[in-house]
Amino acid sequence: MTPTTVILDKTQLAHKLRRISYQIYEANINEEEIVIAGIKENGYTFAKKLKRMVEKISPIKVTLCAVTINKKDPASPIKTSIPATKYQGKSLVLVDDVLHSGTTLIYGVRHFLDVPLKQFKTAVLVDRNHKKYPIKADYKGISLSTSINENVVVIFETGNDRAILE
Repeated sequence: MTPTTVILDKTQLAHKLRRISYQIYEANINEEEIVIAGIKENGYTFAKKLKRMVEKISPIKVTLCAVTINKKDPASPIKTSIPATKYQGKSLVLVDDVLHSGTTLIYGVRHFLDVPLKQFKTAVLVDRNHKKYPIKADYKGISLSTSINENVVVIFETGNDRAILE
């Protein structure tokens, strides 16, 4: 095996982005506004792309929220770029690039459970199937069974977005 293997090239990644955007739109067809909350860094980059696509294909207004989680200490306080009053009672999608063990996503979910939401979903580009927590992605680009020693990296570069296996 080569040192890195491309899992999703830019075209495939764009298709996954479009499909997830349509799924979000279909699940929120009667909503005027939804919140897409991306876990920094790459989850937030993916969330920005989803926001643009959902707004392009639908009349829904999308509010973007950056979610800052200390990945070394996920139990520490989580910060959001918008106050809870801006997402309370709304449909919210929590986004990350890769679902590895589920630690980051489950702590992100826990944070948003303190606020009453109309609907709460999760979206990831790559689901690794190595979860240590009972969490699933409602919307996922690709499921990938990998060895625990392999690492999936999503690279967002202008004109060359891709996901690789190292």
